[in-house]
Parts: sequence; structure tokens; C-alpha cells
Amino acid sequence: MSFIKRLSLKKLRKNSSSPTKNSQLPQVQYVELQEQLREDNILIGSGNHSTSSTDMEPLPAPEKQTVLLLHAAKQPYQLTEDYPVPRVEGEHDVLVRTQTIGLNPIDWKAPDFNFAIPELPYISGRELAGEVVQTSRKDSRLKPRDRVLAISTDYRDLRKAAYQQYVISFDYNTVRIPPSLSLEEGSTLGVAFVAAALSLGVCMGVDFSSILSGPDLFSLLRSSVSPGSLAEDICSECLDGICSHERARAGDWVAVWGGSSTSANLTIQLAKLAGLKVVTIVDKAKHGLRLSNHEVLKADLLVDSHDPERAVQIIRQNLKGKLRFGVDTRGRESATSLLHALSPDNIDSPPLPAGEKPPSPPGTPKEETLLGAHLIGLTGLPKQQAPEGTMFHTVPIKLFHEVPEVGGALCQWLERLLAEGLVKAPEIIDVVQGLGSINRGLDRMRKGEISGGKLVVRVAE
Repeated sequence: MSFIKRLSLKKLRKNSSSPTKNSQLPQVQYVELQEQLREDNILIGSGNHSTSSTDMEPLPAPEKQTVLLLHAAKQPYQLTEDYPVPRVEGEHDVLVRTQTIGLNPIDWKAPDFNFAIPELPYISGRELAGEVVQTSRKDSRLKPRDRVLAISTDYRDLRKAAYQQYVISFDYNTVRIPPSLSLEEGSTLGVAFVAAALSLGVCMGVDFSSILSGPDLFSLLRSSVSPGSLAEDICSECLDGICSHERARAGDWVAVWGGSSTSANLTIQLAKLAGLKVVTIVDKAKHGLRLSNHEVLKADLLVDSHDPERAVQIIRQNLKGKLRFGVDTRGRESATSLLHALSPDNIDSPPLPAGEKPPSPPGTPKEETLLGAHLIGLTGLPKQQAPEGTMFHTVPIKLFHEVPEVGGALCQWLERLLAEGLVKAPEIIDVVQGLGSINRGLDRMRKGEISGGKLVVRVAE
């Protein structure tokens, strides 16, 4: 190996263990050096320093495990022993030993309001970090002992649920964690990242290809994915939700209502990476100071959500009709307020200043040149029908686990983002110990005690 290549490899090894925003290599060179490192038996981001045959052997897994089971709605989860460990069966299956779990609002809302529970008894939990135990294929990019984040958006498959000691994850829904990220941090960002990437990339058409070779989901869905592989209830959103000329581009504005949530956190980070300008609507008394000084979440315009009508007025006065994209993370009421702040360019122009005469009327624009407004509701949309010039969007979350091309592209991109330090984990509010502490943690979430960050459960060291 040449002296220059040895120096480059040394630099990449250093960057892979201590990634920073300022230590990036050009992407082509980065990939080429990664391949050379693999030839030198070094795993990037796995926490291992050798790919010996011993390291690649599957780890032992018990026949039985401890899980949390929900036996009925409006009841706490029950700690249950001697529950079968899921087995590696399908070609994409990976068995992961759960070490940390990130708690999500759906974990208490589902039993409280009796929704998204396909069967009883039920195992919940949507994201975890841990250690790869077994893979279905020897040529898998994942190896035993890899530190990984498993993202479970498929709530119907109990093998993938986080509230158990061993979990099945698809290889294209699994993210290797770099040494710079703790397991606790790794368990905080998976579902929020997926929701953010799909909201921006599918519903708004953002192209991430200039950011560490990220995916252009708009183009991928139209060129590399068979329409027949898309579920009927998301096909229209995936293929017809936004026209090519309307896609969000660098310099466009996006408003995020409920900016303290984890999903908002990742949405803001990815939007800023893509060059979008961000309006964050948030309870300023609780989160304003933190967000206004935050390293990666600082908004271009921070608006107090306490008075929704006043918030809409401030947005409209400041942006003067330039806001076409909105992401709501709170619910139907805030989504309705956000709708009033949006301004498609073919209707609802901002009022002229006093004394200013309107310009001569232009010719009628062609329909394909009009730019509509787009409202994405993560937890609900307005009751009313979308007004003229505005589209309502729901996030096609099942794309992530049903379409390997999408899930794989997002997970491998997240690996690169984390390794280079371009995406930061949400703040951790507290870490509690053991599966048995989850009910108490969910009670704290019910009471609104966990805000602006995540509650993490440490299952095993």
C-alpha cells in the first residue's frame, strides 16, 4: 500500500472513531477508503476492530426471555417470564439483544385510547438499541456483536416490538451505531428520523442526495420501486402527493408546529441540512431559550404557540406569503392553525401595504406553474377539506418496513449521518433501569413530565 493511501486510511480511521462536521472526506473517496478498510479487516461503526471468524459467528440466544405484555386496553403492561425468543427465519431477519429502549407517546396512548393494538396479549415498543446476535445471511452487512439501532414501525409484527429482551429486526430497518454514540442516545432517534425523512422526502419532495449521498425518495419511488409493491392506502401519497415543480428546495420555508417533540427535532435537523429555512412554533416559556441557543435546532424564526391566532399572524407578517410547507406534530387543532399560516402562491396573497397600488394583472398562469401549499400531519389533520391550492399529507410510514429500497436507503444514510456527526441524538431527560420500570416511565409521560427530550430504559448493559 502506498504511503499516501496509508495516511488517508489513518485519517479515515480517526474520523470514524471521532466524527465531526469539519472532518468530512469527499463522498467517492470516503466510500473507496471504507472498502479498503474492510480489506484491512476493520469494521467502520461497529465497535469491533476485527472481522475474524470468531467475531462473525452467531452469538448464543436463550429459548425463553422476559417481555412486557398488554392483556387489555386501559391496563398496565405485565412483566412476563418464559416467553419464547423470536427466531431468525426470513431472509432479512436479524436477531438483536435489547440493551436500551426509547419510550414513545404511542406506547401509552395506544392502550389508553384502545387503538393500534392488532391483537392481545400485545407487545409494544418502537425503537431500541442493542447488539446483533444472529443474522439470516452470512453476507449480511450486519455482523454479530455490531452495536445497532433497531427501528420498529411495523406494530403488527410482535417479533419486532421493543419491550422484550430479544427482538427481530429487518436488516434494512437496522442502523449500525458509531463508537461516538452511546446506546442510550441510539435508542432516541429512530422512529423520529423515519417520520422526518418521509415527511420531507416524500410529502415535500426534498432531495437529500447532496448530503452524504442521501436518498432522493421522490425519484426513487418513481423509478426504482414497482407501484405494485406499494400498499393501496399509501400509493397516492407516494406517487401523486406532490408534483415535480412543487418540490421543496434549498431556500424554501417550512414551519414545524410543536417544535419541542422528538419528531420535530429530527425534522428540523434534516430540513436545515437540506438548506430549508425553518419556522418553529413552540411554547416559548418552556422551550424558547433552549431552542433559540441550540447548536442544531436554532430556527430562522421562533414563534410562541401560546396564542395560536397571534402565532399565525406573526408567521404571515414575517414571511409575506412565502410559506408553502408545514409539518404539525401536535394534533388536529394545531394542524388547523398551521393551515391558516400557509400561502399557496396562486391564492391568498398577502395584503398590500397602505397606499400601494396593485400591479397590472398578469396573464393567467399555466396550471403546471402554480405552486400549492402542503400540510403534513404527523398526528392529525384539520377536519375540513383542503382548501383550493393546498394539499393535506399523511406520512406513509409503512414505506420504511414494507419497501426494502426505501428502508435500506434511509438506514444506510442515517449510518453515514451519525458517523459524520451531521445528525445529533435528541436530549435524554432521564434513564431508568429494567423492563419493570416502563409502566412508571409511561405514567410520567401521561402527566406531561417528559417534554423536550426522551425517556430511555436501560434493559441490559
